Amino acid sequence: MNVLVVGSGAREHALAWRLAQSTRLTELHAAPGNPGIAALGHCHPVRADDGDGLLALALTLEVDLVVIGPEGPLVAGVADILRQSGIAVFGPSAEAARIEGSKAFAKDVLRAAGVPTAETLAVARIPCVVKSDGLASGKGVFVCRTGDELDAALPAVEALGQGVVIEELLEGPEVSLFALSDGRRVVPLGAAQDFKRLGDGDVGPNTGGMGAYSPVPDVDVERLVAEVHEPVLEELARRASPFVGCLFAGLMLTAGGPRVLEFNARFGDPETQVLMPRVTGDLLGALAAAARGDLGGADVSLSSTAAVTVVLAAPDYPARSDYAGMPIDGLDAAGTTGALVFHGGTAARDGRVITNGGRILSVTATADTVAGARGNAYRAVDLVSFDGVKYRRDIAAGVDG
Repeated sequence: MNVLVVGSGAREHALAWRLAQSTRLTELHAAPGNPGIAALGHCHPVRADDGDGLLALALTLEVDLVVIGPEGPLVAGVADILRQSGIAVFGPSAEAARIEGSKAFAKDVLRAAGVPTAETLAVARIPCVVKSDGLASGKGVFVCRTGDELDAALPAVEALGQGVVIEELLEGPEVSLFALSDGRRVVPLGAAQDFKRLGDGDVGPNTGGMGAYSPVPDVDVERLVAEVHEPVLEELARRASPFVGCLFAGLMLTAGGPRVLEFNARFGDPETQVLMPRVTGDLLGALAAAARGDLGGADVSLSSTAAVTVVLAAPDYPARSDYAGMPIDGLDAAGTTGALVFHGGTAARDGRVITNGGRILSVTATADTVAGARGNAYRAVDLVSFDGVKYRRDIAAGVDG
């Protein structure tokens, strides 16, 4: 199969890395890709949100499958443009992607499906969570436990211009839960724990994710997918918006049971970076089967291996995501440890890899236990450097499983 991966982040690099190992793969392409993906296949200078450009590229390359990574193109309807021309796409339609693109829409679907979620509040009062209704690259959520935090959150979300949603503040461990869908069937993929806050000890602003680990102890993936994903996917199909792609539920495991915090219409970042090294079976075959509408014979699951990812970010992230031009050292040295270095905000210049974004790299390592994978990941992280590099030191700290 000729495959085109759409996107340029570490999530897309991790997907490309796993797909490149498939015996079904003939050629791997990416648009626009990054230097890490370029080592695996062919990168093309077409933006991820350029539907017409991607259509022209897919037709020229005669691709058999397009895998769309980021949420923006999905919400904007890029998958629809490709499907209308007969191209197989792993990724939901714009209507189905509203499950991520509009929190108000997601709440309506959850209520209709009978899936527990955080209650929406009519008035902002502490403690609460203030969210942008639309896409905000993981940075449109503010947890408010004090009046000062609430006073800062409201104008910040209003400035995004996508509407404001106020929710009750739930307590408990969070988990990211993933499942593949062909519009009718659901195949559980796995769970990961991500770290959203910028600083050690979960302090500072929310980010797109500063690290992750998988598996998550004491999480029954199949049971939760049956309770959360299946009713929601049935409701979307009932609304004539069948969801084809990866449905990612952000859950809070409260004392009263699991509650949905949010849905995402794609693989997570940085969660994909810990899931892909654990994938066994034929992921490419499963994605192609979902795109065809028949996941019945899918052969994909996760191994017992543990994985930990540490994100290396720019000095001003998340306030700015345009840190460009700084040389990155130690990539080869980190790779010799057995770790995987997935490129996020990088570019190539004069034969060197340089910074070009906010979350620059995701360093992922594996072991028999999460604690072992954590040690391996940080040994590799310590070998990588660029001016102003910033990362958390407590990813997966204290996890023994």
